[in-house]
Amino acid sequence: MRDDRELAAWLLGALGATDWVDGWLARRLNQRSEFGAVFDPAVDRLLFIVGVFAIVIDGSVPPWFGWVVIAREVFIGLLMLGGTALGMPRFAVNQWGKNYTFALMFAFPLLLIGASDAGWALGARNAGWAIGIPGVVLSYATAVVYVPQVVQGVRGARANGVST
Repeated sequence: MRDDRELAAWLLGALGATDWVDGWLARRLNQRSEFGAVFDPAVDRLLFIVGVFAIVIDGSVPPWFGWVVIAREVFIGLLMLGGTALGMPRFAVNQWGKNYTFALMFAFPLLLIGASDAGWALGARNAGWAIGIPGVVLSYATAVVYVPQVVQGVRGARANGVST
């Protein structure tokens, strides 16, 4: 059970699904808060980084693929942290950001199953790559969009005299 990649993949997939359900419920029940708007994406990013890191260490995905994903997540996390510390107003994740997250939250569990001895490992691996590569491209495209938004937010805060 300790080295059961298929079970680990299902657990990772379930954690990703609970994030989606949590967000859907918060919007549906109008249970949004400033704390949740900051805390939820931070926890999501941390879960994702830790999960991908573990999968890389396990050898279930090529290191280059995992590190490309981790590097983007760490960069954007630090960018948002720095922007917020400098007075940038919070802005919502765009739809493309949600789409890439959804894609990668499916791709990594599939790639993990693809490295297992499950009967459907080959299909899972192929599906994981078919979803994962576009997901990574989309993640970097959203990063390119977020950088100027953060810069503009910090400049706006400074122009309005927001102190840090």
